[in-house]
Amino acid sequence: MNTAASPRVGLFWFASPQTFFPLAGKMVPLFSLLAAGLLLAGLYIAFLVAPTDATQGESYRIIFIHVPAAWMSMFLYVVMAFWAAVGLIFNTRLSSMMATAIAPTGALMTFLALWTGAFWGRPTWGAYWVWDARLTSELILLFLYLGFIALQAAIDDPRRADKAGAVLALVGVVNVPIIYFSVQWWNTLHQGASVSITRAPSMATTMLWGMLIMALAFWMYSIAAVLHRLRSIILDRERRTEWVRELLREGRIK
Repeated sequence: MNTAASPRVGLFWFASPQTFFPLAGKMVPLFSLLAAGLLLAGLYIAFLVAPTDATQGESYRIIFIHVPAAWMSMFLYVVMAFWAAVGLIFNTRLSSMMATAIAPTGALMTFLALWTGAFWGRPTWGAYWVWDARLTSELILLFLYLGFIALQAAIDDPRRADKAGAVLALVGVVNVPIIYFSVQWWNTLHQGASVSITRAPSMATTMLWGMLIMALAFWMYSIAAVLHRLRSIILDRERRTEWVRELLREGRIK
C-alpha cells in the first residue's frame, strides 16, 4: 500500500458528487436542528430579554433579523463566487453545483435584509425606501443573485451555464466591499456598524448576544438549505449515472 498517496485521497474524497451526496444527507438534519434551536434562543433574547432602545424604542428589535440577514447576504455571495471560481478554474463539477445551490438562499437573505430594512426605515427615516448608498448597493446585490440564477436557467448545457454564471459572480464580487464600506465612503442615512472587530460594540450585552445568536441561526439555516438543494442538483445532473440509478432501484431516493 502506498501510504504517501493516502492524504491526497482523503483530501479529494468528497470532491465527487457521488461521495458528497450521502454526507450532505447526514448533515442537513443536524444543521436544521441547530438552526431551529438557535433561532428560538435568539428570538427569545431579542423580544423578551433585550432592553428597549433609548433612542428608537421597540422598533429597533427588527435589527435582530435585519442585521444577520444582511451579513449572510454578503457572506453567501462571496462563498458562491469562490465556489464558482473553483469550478471555473479547475473544472470541478461539485464546486459549480455548490455555487448554484447557494444562489437562491443568498437571494432570500438579501430580500429579507431589504424588506426588514424598509420596515425599520419607516419609523427611523420616515420612509420605507431612500436611494441611500448602502440600500442601493444591497439592491444591486439582489439583482446579481437573480441574474446569476436567471443566466444559468437560460442556458441548457449545465457546463456552459456554470461558466457563464461564474463570470457574472466574479464580476459582482466588487459590490460586496461597496456595501460594507458605503457608510464610511459616503454621507448616508444608514447608521454605521454597531458591531466591529476593531472596537467595542455600541450596544447592550444582551442585544449583542441576541444578534450573534440570530446570526448563527441564519448561518446554520443557510448551510442546511444549501446542502438540501445541492443534493437535488446532484441528482438532477447525475441522473444518468449508474450510482443514481442504483439508488432509485433501491428506493433510497425518489
